[in-house]
Amino acid sequence: MTNRVYILHLWIRLWHWGNALAIIALSITGISLHFSDPNLPLVEFSLAARIHNVAGVILAGLWVVFVTGNIVTGNWWQYIPKPPGIIKRCLTQMKYYGSGIFKGEPEPYPPTPEVNFNVLQALTYWSIMYMVLPVVILTGLVFLYPQFAPDKLFGLDGLLPIAMLHYIGAAVILLFMVSHIYLGTVGPKVSSLFKMMLTGWYEH
Repeated sequence: MTNRVYILHLWIRLWHWGNALAIIALSITGISLHFSDPNLPLVEFSLAARIHNVAGVILAGLWVVFVTGNIVTGNWWQYIPKPPGIIKRCLTQMKYYGSGIFKGEPEPYPPTPEVNFNVLQALTYWSIMYMVLPVVILTGLVFLYPQFAPDKLFGLDGLLPIAMLHYIGAAVILLFMVSHIYLGTVGPKVSSLFKMMLTGWYEH
């Protein structure tokens, strides 16, 4: 028998897919801007720059929606690891991801309406959404409006440290996106967690 639990409200699902599309667009155009062969670009440079700027502004707006929505609805609490036993649960979850998945073991901490995320997910999502993504957005906005950049920063040209922060932050988010998609396949069925992000219902 399949049990169904309603986990994700409509607003968070809409935000999630909008955020995912913006990050995919930024990743493709960012790679085009930095690494593509001029003779064989992934996306033509000037077009990539325009798309990157628009997608970056959309991402910033979606981040504001995310933070505001979490405050208004109280959903911010889902991103805080719940004591007691945080370290023990982290180790248990790491063991599950490292070996339990491949042995067909059950999820040690399946999502519930009260606790949507296991402790590793909560720590990771909080770090990405409240630490890494704001840095990427702020540094991106400085590039969009370079007149606000300092002339010098840490003894270097003002835009150079900002570019390094933007690049490192973007690389972290890209790595998170790849691992996020992979972990999306480890539910009770390969499609379970993707389906949950469409319907809001977790089936187990």
